[in-house]
Amino acid sequence: MSQDSKPLYYADYLQLDRLLSAQQPESERRGRPAHDEMLFIIVHQAYELWFKQILHEMGLVNRIFANEKVADRDIGAAVAALQRIQRILKLVTEQLDVLETMTPLDFLEFRDLLFPSSGFQSLQFRLIEIGLGLRRGQRVSPDERPYDSRLNEADRQRVQEAEAVPSLSDRVEAWLGRTPFVELGGYRFQESFRAAVARMLAQDSATLRANAAIGARERDAGLAALEAAQERFEAIYDEARHADLAAQGVWRFSWRALQAALFITLYRDEPALQLPFRLLSLLMDIDETMTAWRYRHALMAQRMIGMKLGTGGSSGHDYLSEAARRYRVFGDLFALSTFLIPRSALPPLPEDVRRAMSYGYSAGES
Repeated sequence: MSQDSKPLYYADYLQLDRLLSAQQPESERRGRPAHDEMLFIIVHQAYELWFKQILHEMGLVNRIFANEKVADRDIGAAVAALQRIQRILKLVTEQLDVLETMTPLDFLEFRDLLFPSSGFQSLQFRLIEIGLGLRRGQRVSPDERPYDSRLNEADRQRVQEAEAVPSLSDRVEAWLGRTPFVELGGYRFQESFRAAVARMLAQDSATLRANAAIGARERDAGLAALEAAQERFEAIYDEARHADLAAQGVWRFSWRALQAALFITLYRDEPALQLPFRLLSLLMDIDETMTAWRYRHALMAQRMIGMKLGTGGSSGHDYLSEAARRYRVFGDLFALSTFLIPRSALPPLPEDVRRAMSYGYSAGES
């Protein structure tokens, strides 16, 4: 400790005098104290503290992926930050268990004092959604007004600034599009995968036709299913087909990014792809946990207010349920499971590609 510094006291470091005096129940100010309003305030203040930490972690991940060339050693830091975000989201979801110790009658003691304030007005949560990649056109509006119309002018400006810069989804898409192993030397993943799928479907078709135990109707249905599967696969390795579907809103990621994400998923055991696969998995974990949080919130709203309008003027449960259904950012990554094939059908990588993705210090390798 330097001579000019004084000992740091716990309460001073955490500014507990400010933190613990920040709970000012409106019911007490109005002269009609409601015991459970303290719980309501503390839970929502805790949300905002955790949201601040999530934005802090997202800032790190965005700085890493904003680089034209993402350093390999930084991928581990990004994975650690995403894992922390996902754990925090699970924690804030579990906080609803504490909030639900308040009964609907307890809530009614102070609910009418909250109008028109609402979770709609949580700027930090809006910045998290935008930062992940939720687009304005995806949003559900409880009325004809823009979703940020309930924010004050300063917060609306922050929202517009956040929407004007690339999101985490945008940056990850660009990073995937630069994946080198999808095309390396004479190797083309698209061609290799397409041939493997054709062989697999041809074998399945031959098995169906040769199996005398299968009736004609079942055989025809099976062959039709295989033909439909072939059509689905065209969407992943045919660039023109992808462009058509992207124009319809089916795909969000570029064709090159989808190719890379599928390649990483299929060959996840290769050393150089293990962290990228973990990163893609965590993006899905975050999307899934956000969806679970929204559904839990919707159920809690229905339990607490029934068919009443929310304090922000929304339809409560119906609005939150629709938001949970539509507010997905990394749906493309979830959809890749449609195109996975068994490891036994997966074509082996050429030796030069496999060697390029190895650690290089295994016995017998230089």
